[in-house]
Amino acid sequence: MESMKHTMSTALVLAMALGVSEASAETIGGSAALALAGVVAAASPLLTSAERKAVDELFAGSSNISYKKKIAVTADKIVCRAGNVDITARSCDLTFGTKTKTINGRAANELYSTEAMAGVPSDGAAGKIFESVAKLNCTLDPQAIKQNDGSGANCTYEMPK
Repeated sequence: MESMKHTMSTALVLAMALGVSEASAETIGGSAALALAGVVAAASPLLTSAERKAVDELFAGSSNISYKKKIAVTADKIVCRAGNVDITARSCDLTFGTKTKTINGRAANELYSTEAMAGVPSDGAAGKIFESVAKLNCTLDPQAIKQNDGSGANCTYEMPK
């Protein structure tokens, strides 16, 4: 046991010395999770048309939908940018496996604002404000959402350091 503690301590000291940092894992649920899943689903090439339609209906306020299965909305990485000097600049790059989709304007603003509502912190540099998440994994359960008790929508993601 003592040897394992020593090995773990050594690994931690080595990681700190090398400047290795771990990403911070976050979990959200309820309305914020449904909103985040809803805006990401619109851009996702990973969802079927039936899944996308079900997410759209849930996000539009209809909990009484015909789709019964749980829906997974995932993205490997999302990076949103908004200009604080060029106030017309707003875009988000969403990475799904090997595919990256860029959205601009109103859609990017919606995703940026939804990330902020979900607790993703902003960071700024050189006239731009950034929000970034990795390993987004949202699960929507239409049957639980239908109960109108605040359950059925959960997301986890990492915030790169």
